[in-house]
Amino acid sequence: MPPELKALIDDDTAEVLRRINGLSPYQVPDLRLKQDSNYAHTPSDYEPFGAIKPYKEHFLKQMEYTGAGRAIPEPGPELKTVKIGFIGPIMSTVSVATGGKSHEETLGIQMLEGAKLAIEEWNARGGYFRRHIPFELDTRNDNGLWGASGNEIINMAYKNDDWAIIGTIDGANSHIAIRVALKAEIVMLNSGDTDPTFIETNIPWVMRCIGDDRQMGYLLMDYVLRKMNYKRVGIIRASNRYGRFGVRELNDSGRRMQHPTIIEMAYKVGSEDFSLQLERMKASNLDAVIHWGDAAESARILNQMRKMGMKQPFFASDRSVSREFTNVAGANAEGVICGFPWNPQRKDAKLAAFNAAFRKRFNSDAGTYAAHAYDGMNMLIWAIQVAGLNRAKIRDVLAYRTKPWPGVTGDIPLSAALDDLGDVYLAKYEGGAWRYYSREDLKIPRGYIPARDRVNRATGAIDPMKPEDRN
Repeated sequence: MPPELKALIDDDTAEVLRRINGLSPYQVPDLRLKQDSNYAHTPSDYEPFGAIKPYKEHFLKQMEYTGAGRAIPEPGPELKTVKIGFIGPIMSTVSVATGGKSHEETLGIQMLEGAKLAIEEWNARGGYFRRHIPFELDTRNDNGLWGASGNEIINMAYKNDDWAIIGTIDGANSHIAIRVALKAEIVMLNSGDTDPTFIETNIPWVMRCIGDDRQMGYLLMDYVLRKMNYKRVGIIRASNRYGRFGVRELNDSGRRMQHPTIIEMAYKVGSEDFSLQLERMKASNLDAVIHWGDAAESARILNQMRKMGMKQPFFASDRSVSREFTNVAGANAEGVICGFPWNPQRKDAKLAAFNAAFRKRFNSDAGTYAAHAYDGMNMLIWAIQVAGLNRAKIRDVLAYRTKPWPGVTGDIPLSAALDDLGDVYLAKYEGGAWRYYSREDLKIPRGYIPARDRVNRATGAIDPMKPEDRN
């Protein structure tokens, strides 16, 4: 074993490799499935059914892969590169799925740049260590047409012989893509879709390395309801899957806290006039307004609110944490608070090195989609390096990894459902810049989580809750 490869394998990974190597097509490895006692760290008063214990709770036990894929041998010496697929919105299109002209290209290009940087760095270190051949990025555009993303997965899995895939951003297309990945039996790691239902398909080949709207929504609602005590909350959102599913946990949390959403208004993606929605929201006598959609619409909504004399605090999803939002919103951006999946201002040597490398390579600052794609690609390449060229084994070393992945976006612990359970934050625009705050920084009260559910994400041990943490 090359020394550079040996350095990537800790004792727990070595044990997983021992259990999955050398199996016949009819053998299933003896691997301990992850078992969570609480889904997505949901406070008990945000859980459905109130105090009634449901007959069955989903997403707590890891899905097992029992197929024959682990017995497939590696390809022969004719292999010249190790291909990894990328699918994301990188070219402008028009489709029914996006409601007209596509709108996520800037995010997809960021994601592509982060993935490219990771591959280039591994190739500079020697590429695929077992054969000393380079990694190659197989890049595909997610054009927003329903079904087209599935066709691209087929091309990557069967025609181009990719070993794993990273992508995409649009929730509807992601759902189609991962169902094809299930049939093709290839790992698909998502770094840009924050739709909570993405991981709830319980497909054993699907993983995510970014905090989702469920977790960011819980933190945002804890701030709005528990800390600020706003009782009359209104929601305005995009009329696409991102907006519809993004606010689902906000609505559920408010209702279960006895403060249901007063009004929810939707608008067509790309709209510039929101007077109809805002007039109705203004008449509802709201304490706060929450927006879920893209940055440009978010800024226009905020500007029109202020022009109409609506002075309510403005909250938004993570997509508003961008230069596009602040450029359009101008002075109105001051005080806006958004959920955010990580803290890009934390002091960390890996993050500083990534930012410097990204700026040198692309002559721009790295955004959140670039950082998460960089982490995701590093996770995939690590798995390929230690498992070898076998898709099922690549999946195994990621799915049964016991320690959080040390990413530039922070530690990434995978839940039993293979979702990222790392800390999420609130981003606040103040003094002309975004600042990032943890729950502890803002002293945001937390809903009660029973002792059996308080599991430390890093160690797996029960996490004692201090009395002051309780609501």
